[in-house]
Amino acid sequence: LASLPSVALAAHDFIKGVYLTSEDLCAEAKADSLQTVIEAGNTILTARGIDSIEYNCEFVTVTKASRAPAWLVQAVCQEPGYLFPDVLTITEMNETQIDIVSVTPADPETGGGNGGSYYLCDGVAPP
Repeated sequence: LASLPSVALAAHDFIKGVYLTSEDLCAEAKADSLQTVIEAGNTILTARGIDSIEYNCEFVTVTKASRAPAWLVQAVCQEPGYLFPDVLTITEMNETQIDIVSVTPADPETGGGNGGSYYLCDGVAPP
């Protein structure tokens, strides 16, 4: 338990604010509300993890890479009736874009999954 504050701090140092999967969604969240964007089935990324309406991945451990602008994250993910672990790399591509790669493959039928690009939504407060 003593390591939990440093884990949260490591994630907080890297992921600041709210990220969505496109800049258009960020504009929509600013104009309308973040809740409206979430209710439309979109996924958000914050320091605590990845969240959507019936899905979330809680970041449990976060380890900063020493030679890259990246973090290795162990997460516990859940959807209704199903819980599973995931391991992610989170890479800062630039000041407004983060890319995520997951060891859990995307579902070929739904196309979901934890990987992809997320864009900083400046001025949008986390839920």
